[in-house]
Amino acid sequence: MKIIIAKTSGFCMGVRRAVEMVLDAPEAHQNPISTYGPLIHNPQVLEILEEKGISAFNQIPRQGSGTILIRAHGVPPKTRDQLEEVGFKVIDATCPRVIKVQTIIKKHYKKGYASIIVGDKNHPEVIGLCGYGSDKAYVVKDLNELQALPTFENAIIVAQTTLNTHIWRSVKKWAADHCPHYKIFETICDSTERRQTEVQHLAQSVDAVIVVGGRSSGNTQRMVDIARQTGKPAYHVESETDLSEIDLEVLSGAR
Repeated sequence: MKIIIAKTSGFCMGVRRAVEMVLDAPEAHQNPISTYGPLIHNPQVLEILEEKGISAFNQIPRQGSGTILIRAHGVPPKTRDQLEEVGFKVIDATCPRVIKVQTIIKKHYKKGYASIIVGDKNHPEVIGLCGYGSDKAYVVKDLNELQALPTFENAIIVAQTTLNTHIWRSVKKWAADHCPHYKIFETICDSTERRQTEVQHLAQSVDAVIVVGGRSSGNTQRMVDIARQTGKPAYHVESETDLSEIDLEVLSGAR
């Protein structure tokens, strides 16, 4: 059986940076060390952090102590303020790519623009982005939901950094045809674009695609969906133990 490993496999820059920051924190900042929400959507990494005594808060406690890291997805600005108010020293591990989108929304909100965010409204990154657009932020998951919005006098359109590039292309085309006065910003992470493109290309030359990533990772699931759209079998595994559920011998003899 021939196995091809994608060149873009592994953590992206933003996730790798966040993991390094939290692992270095006990030596550089006031303990105890914690994160606001799971640092990343990877149970194996979270287990390593727990073994090192680094816990995760899913809600802001009444009283905080030590240092808390904001995860790679980012948070609304009010959340950061609240973390500091209850007593935490806050370290921002938000991905620089996400900070770029936050900055764009914040700048245009002050000018009175509506912010249309294309992505998953329940994803922590998008929840954080909405905090910068306040009452002028609108989340759409696809072209249908975008078409259902009213037409704004002034608006920007940004994408969740891990959005499916196919959805983004359809959104941009519609906006150019129907709302050319909207400002469109290219905010999909370049790592995301490269990974999605490579999955499409790899799927053309293999019998099946196996995507390794957390079960709750929307980014990983999008990779699986893209692979399946090519017509090839695609499997989502979280660790090596999940491989036992796949009949690799049958796959290797499919050609």
